[in-house]
Amino acid sequence: MARLRGLDDVVRELNPAYFSLVMATGIVSIATEIEGWRLLSVILMWITGLAFGVLLLLNAARLARHRDAVVFDLRVPNRTFGFFTVVAATSVLGTRLMLDGHLVAALVLLGFAASMWLVLGYALPPMAFTARIGQSQLERADGTWFLWVVATQSVAVLAAAVQPHVTSGRAELALLAALCWAVGVFLYMAVALFVAARIFMHHPKPDQLSGAYWIAMGATAITVVAGANIESMADVPVLDVMRGTVESVSVFFWAFGTWLVPPLLFAGYWRHIRHRIPLRYDASFWAIVFPLGMYGVGSHQIGSVNGIPLIDHIGHVEIWIATAAWFVTFAGFAASLAGRSPRLLPLRSIENAGPDAR
Repeated sequence: MARLRGLDDVVRELNPAYFSLVMATGIVSIATEIEGWRLLSVILMWITGLAFGVLLLLNAARLARHRDAVVFDLRVPNRTFGFFTVVAATSVLGTRLMLDGHLVAALVLLGFAASMWLVLGYALPPMAFTARIGQSQLERADGTWFLWVVATQSVAVLAAAVQPHVTSGRAELALLAALCWAVGVFLYMAVALFVAARIFMHHPKPDQLSGAYWIAMGATAITVVAGANIESMADVPVLDVMRGTVESVSVFFWAFGTWLVPPLLFAGYWRHIRHRIPLRYDASFWAIVFPLGMYGVGSHQIGSVNGIPLIDHIGHVEIWIATAAWFVTFAGFAASLAGRSPRLLPLRSIENAGPDAR
């Protein structure tokens, strides 16, 4: 009975952004497939699918048994945006399955991801921007807001990945990919303004500079991957209009994402070395692994598609780093499941909602 109560507590406290585990594992599976590490890639693919299924069940149970907790999440902006991880996780899983030729499964996942993106994209941001929780919305802006961008671009990635392999509907899939990519670019600029304003006007404390801020870099990387996939689609009219723009903007986003790495590393130094906040596992680590993996894949794709060997080489090095980061993070996750950590900790930046939020 005590164990059941403990499981129920885990379900109640489950963070909606925990699908970042699926996102991180899925992109590392894709990255290792690129490197030719077939066995590891397949193992990671199965872990991705298993984690996706388990998290769907846990979130369904949470909605059924703890609706008040879900409503609370919808009232706190930096928890609200965590729901976008289900869209990105679905798309990443579909993209990985597409690498092995599972077209039907990828199309089903694309339909689910696109539907969820459409619903959540119009429902969640108004909830976040109009919530009354004691602090201004600007003070709540953090790296998790970039999940809106990641979710949008993830649909573009999957749509562009399946487009060359279908016999009908190519033009529609190309339009969906192009639309999501373009919307994601504009959303990135809008979210970046909010987050930058928060950082300069309401200086984050050391315990608020969690791994979630790495999502800003991950959002640039997935924009690059989406752009590279769009460039590789089968020829349709929309490509004639957008190809040059997609190529140029993708290089711009790759450059900006690369520029973000040193400040993010310095933020980690400032948090853990300068202010001595212990470096121990929590779910925000997956928000670091995902951008690392996506940056590796994006660098490889933009380098190979545009014939830039140096960027391609950077991508291969980054894939090694992302794979190592995944193993370290998974070890911490396994230790938390084994009871060596107090509980499955939510994203720290999300956790700091404060008592006034309730």
